[in-house]
Amino acid sequence: MPGSSAPSSPSGPFTPLDFQLVLLRRMADHQPDLVADARRELGVSLAAMREANKRWQAMVRSPRSRSAAARYRSVLGPPESTAARRVGDLDCEARRWPLPLWPDLRFEVLAGPNGQVWNEWLVRAPGAEPPVLRTLDDLTPWSCTVDEAARAFAPARPLEGSAPTRWGLAFTAPDAGGVRHEVAAEFTWGLLQRTRTADA
Repeated sequence: MPGSSAPSSPSGPFTPLDFQLVLLRRMADHQPDLVADARRELGVSLAAMREANKRWQAMVRSPRSRSAAARYRSVLGPPESTAARRVGDLDCEARRWPLPLWPDLRFEVLAGPNGQVWNEWLVRAPGAEPPVLRTLDDLTPWSCTVDEAARAFAPARPLEGSAPTRWGLAFTAPDAGGVRHEVAAEFTWGLLQRTRTADA
């Protein structure tokens, strides 16, 4: 069961379960019902989710905080996989970790020199079945990642997110009847949260 280990206490180590609660806390702004279901699956309370997020923010903002890349390793352990990647003119390393709550996804961090983190989001796990994205009806909450939506409805244009962990995409997609619509899709930690059409 995904929630087989309890969240840490306020004075204990920050655990992978705590980190999943941090991801959920951000997603709750758009999908409170899905987050509530996931929280129950993990076997934790709303107060525990809020406490985990509070502790994470304190870790991130602490003047004595380790680098972002080192922080992820300390919380999630050694990555399941690492791979060299080139982004533009820059070389970085893609590090991925499994999260029990989303077995078909991986949490990916793009780390540059000196522990800098350039990107951090959820991506599809290697070998996992990707979603079929053809129409607006397929764009349900938590159904796809940023890169999957961008590929399915190319060309997609990035939109500025409302917070560091949020992304947006603008693209055109057909409805079930084949009528095309201008769509703005919002993602949190790389996972689709909601879509809006220009004519809605």
